[in-house]
Amino acid sequence: MYLVYILQNPLGKFYIGQTENLAARLEFHNRGDCCEGKFTRKNGLWEVVWTEVHPTRGDAMARERQIKRMKSARWIGDVLLHGTIPTRRD
Repeated sequence: MYLVYILQNPLGKFYIGQTENLAARLEFHNRGDCCEGKFTRKNGLWEVVWTEVHPTRGDAMARERQIKRMKSARWIGDVLLHGTIPTRRD
C-alpha cells in the first residue's frame, strides 16, 4: 500500500509526495536538525491534510505527478480538501 499525501504548513504552503510509511516521512519532513537545503525542513512544521491510497508505487507516483501538474494551491484547497468544483473566472 502506497499513499499520496499533501502536507500544509502554518503559512498555508502545500507539499505533495508519496510514500509507503507516512509517519516516518512526516517525521523526516519536520526534522529540525538541518536547516539548509530541503524545502520542507525550511518551511515546517508540517501536518498531513490529505491522503489517498494506491496499490502500487507506480500508481502513487502517477497520481503525485498529476496533482503537482495542477500547480495551484487554490485547486488543492477547493477540489482535494473541500471537494468543490472551482468556478471559472472570465
